[in-house]
Amino acid sequence: MPLLTLITITYNAERYLERTLLSVQRALRYLAAPAEVEYLLVDGASTDGTLALAQKYPGLLSGIVSEPDRGLYDAMNKGQQRATGTYLWFLNAGDEIHDDQVLRRLLEAFQTPADAYYSDALLVRDDGTPVGLRSQYTPHTLPHHLHWRDLALGMKVCHQAFIVRHSLAPVYDITNLSADLDWEIECLKRAQSVKYLDFVLCRYLVGGLSVQQHRRSLWDRFRVLRRHFGLAPTLLHHAQILWRGFWFARRRGKYW
Repeated sequence: MPLLTLITITYNAERYLERTLLSVQRALRYLAAPAEVEYLLVDGASTDGTLALAQKYPGLLSGIVSEPDRGLYDAMNKGQQRATGTYLWFLNAGDEIHDDQVLRRLLEAFQTPADAYYSDALLVRDDGTPVGLRSQYTPHTLPHHLHWRDLALGMKVCHQAFIVRHSLAPVYDITNLSADLDWEIECLKRAQSVKYLDFVLCRYLVGGLSVQQHRRSLWDRFRVLRRHFGLAPTLLHHAQILWRGFWFARRRGKYW
């Protein structure tokens, strides 16, 4: 059984997918036992050249699934169901492993077992140029001792910089644009041990699903936080979120 399952979700992602595949390919070269990493691609029946591109890397991908789905989180559920690794790591089309040594260092970190691992993420623009570390370029400071209650003010940890034990991972709510936040909170609630990694896991492409549908994602985030923290605390936390975002944007001119 592999130690880690990497899962990439695609739909008409021909423009971005290759950078993701190449980053995984480069990092695998530094492993003494590449078979410890399973790499799955779950595609939503793309109509562009996504699949043709993926098939150029037959030795890289452990499995390719391409079929219609009900959106991103439905595809992520399919990836979880097919994964055989002890740990799960989602790295979507356009995202990249931060550098060639990450997989080697990650498998070494697994030798000190934990239920979840997390790190910072490097934000990158559409053309791949770096924006900055997420913990420095957004108000989401990154604690070195993460607890699920730390997510009361939103997504403390970038989803692509969060790795969890497969047996603890819940099903994604496919109706909620903030299902990734809900999933992280649930993972942390179930985790007995959480480990901070002192190296950056990923290069995260700015502008995901929630950014593209921002207004609805805000309401969905409120619903998630209300369920986990209660109505009154969530109202208070959202006032803090709004003030924090206004202050941060005015002071630094950067992302919320």
